[in-house]
Amino acid sequence: MPREYPATIPYGFMGVPPVEEPRIVLLPVPYDSTTSYRPGSRDAPAAIIEASRNMETYDEALDVDVADLPIGTLEPLMPRMAGPRAMGEAIEAAVGHHLDAGRMVVTLGGEHSVTIGAARAYAARFPGLRFLHIDAHADLRLEYEGTPENHACVAARLLDLGPLVEVGIRSLSSPEMDLVRERGVPVFWAREILEAGPGWVEPVVAALDPDAPLYVTLDVDVLDPSIMAATGTPEPGGLLYHHLTRLLDAVFTSRRVVGFDVVELMPIPGMIAPDFLVSRLLLRMLALYSRR
Repeated sequence: MPREYPATIPYGFMGVPPVEEPRIVLLPVPYDSTTSYRPGSRDAPAAIIEASRNMETYDEALDVDVADLPIGTLEPLMPRMAGPRAMGEAIEAAVGHHLDAGRMVVTLGGEHSVTIGAARAYAARFPGLRFLHIDAHADLRLEYEGTPENHACVAARLLDLGPLVEVGIRSLSSPEMDLVRERGVPVFWAREILEAGPGWVEPVVAALDPDAPLYVTLDVDVLDPSIMAATGTPEPGGLLYHHLTRLLDAVFTSRRVVGFDVVELMPIPGMIAPDFLVSRLLLRMLALYSRR
């Protein structure tokens, strides 16, 4: 008598069975070739997915079970070692393919340069797109280490596409500060957020056009190293988990978020808490998106 094949765990986000027609897809991009300090964020997509397969899929704060959503996990994008421009073009093509098929794409980095290709794909399909950049670093360098598509240039490339708001910043160069002043970029500094009460979120939301589509890019080094040591360039004086979730709740609830990415986790062997933290943030963002 043939025996029934043993049960398996699907290898995708949250370990849930794949759906035939996903409306939301996660695109892993294991790329960190422009990293200027500690490499390793190429391992982040796999670490995020692995952690998610060992956590509850239900978000008690929102009463949403993300396992019930039409989510699919794509195969990782092959890195293009010709340089960040070639990688960006590959990401733009992949994200554009799924957007044209009517799917929302969540890009999982990898380093922050992966945002550039994804943002270009979104900007080509959502006229008037705005950007919310949540990060410890301004990333407003016009060029860095010989390329304008370095991870340190991400926000400058976003400014090429549309208006930008930055949150959690606590590290930038003097030329970047000059650009902030020249372009009138709204920046909500980490030090001011930490000194303020819960009301700090409202001015951030007010700086975002309520009628425009919004793309959110989340660099996990916005969080303080006390809870997010697993990142390439940790900066002291960062936000804590509930600062970030309060902001995300307000933004996703009151603004038209059409896409987002999560980048710059650098897994540390034996230290799983940061991997779980990022997976939990991703679950929260998916739950918030689904409520819209």
